[in-house]
Amino acid sequence: MSIPLRYIMSIGGYILRQHLAGRKRYPLVLMLEPLFRCNLACAGCGKIDYPDHILDKRLSAEDCLASVDECGAPVVVIAGGEPLLHKELPQIVEGIMARKKFAIVCTNALLLAKKIDQYKPSPYFTWSIHLDGDEEMHDRAVSQTGVYKRAVEAIKLAKSKGFRVTINSTFFQDADPARVADFFDEVKRIGIDGMTVSPGYAYERAPNQAHFLNRARTKELFRGILKRGRGGRDWAFVQSGLFLDFLAGNQSYHCTPWGNPARTVFGWQRPCYLLGEGYVPTFKQLMDETDWDSYGVGNYEKCADCMVHCGFEATAVKDAVARPWKAALVALRGVKTEGDFAPDISLEKQRPAQYVFDKNVATLSELREAEAKERAEKTPTAA
Repeated sequence: MSIPLRYIMSIGGYILRQHLAGRKRYPLVLMLEPLFRCNLACAGCGKIDYPDHILDKRLSAEDCLASVDECGAPVVVIAGGEPLLHKELPQIVEGIMARKKFAIVCTNALLLAKKIDQYKPSPYFTWSIHLDGDEEMHDRAVSQTGVYKRAVEAIKLAKSKGFRVTINSTFFQDADPARVADFFDEVKRIGIDGMTVSPGYAYERAPNQAHFLNRARTKELFRGILKRGRGGRDWAFVQSGLFLDFLAGNQSYHCTPWGNPARTVFGWQRPCYLLGEGYVPTFKQLMDETDWDSYGVGNYEKCADCMVHCGFEATAVKDAVARPWKAALVALRGVKTEGDFAPDISLEKQRPAQYVFDKNVATLSELREAEAKERAEKTPTAA
């Protein structure tokens, strides 16, 4: 693992305080999406299939920082869309760090060279560059040639300026374990500070549904990858070793959807970063009024194949805090890549999927109309 000590101590102390306070549900990472607009159109993305008036909507810096305070999570991941398109992103990042919280900006890096001087290196700040494999793999995933090379150039530039730089990689049905392992070796040589990995999630309106992994294929894929790197010990992951162990099919985890709550232009997204099945105006309403037991693997058809980090990383982190010897064994021996898989969760009683994308668009359209009406009422009319 390659997680900074400051980060480990902060997260560990935060979890301990929640336990001492007797809180059953609490956030670890705020997934902040101040816009959906992007400068790419990836085949596996479920965040850009909106009308222009929604893609043009932004959360202000004031709204973003109010959400940071309201949520209270020690880590804030700023995603989108492409966050570097947001003109107030530097103020948002500075505001997060001023609160002694960790700010991680997830970016495709196409604008990084142009924008980088608006930011300063800090132990509380990380650039997380999106790379879904080697040059051919990544450019195919983002549906545009030349993006991989520009991302690598941006990584080198950010490192030269003293920034902490990691990569985030999402893998899909066509991923080849040997090729992914070679990619990990390559980015290690580039000099990144670490990487996070996750299987793709089948967003309701993603352009290519055949692109996504099921749980059986996910476990086979990550076993195939990790065994080529001594159970993952050859590479610097900036995520829980028990989460990697889960991806390889060695842990029977239920998801912790409240662990990575999402704040978007719609509001607080219910129930999690991946599923937008309703939105509420406050974080308290999200936590208190969401029927958490109706979601997750075994409970809901849309969740059946999910093994994504934002659902299960928090589960793995809490398990590591509760049973540190488990995490220590994985760190020492590496992830197990042979033998039987841990029992999986039964899907026999899951409820059928409900499709809500169009309803969400209509809801925001209504909000837009209400805002326009309010502005018109405040504007003096000519005599």
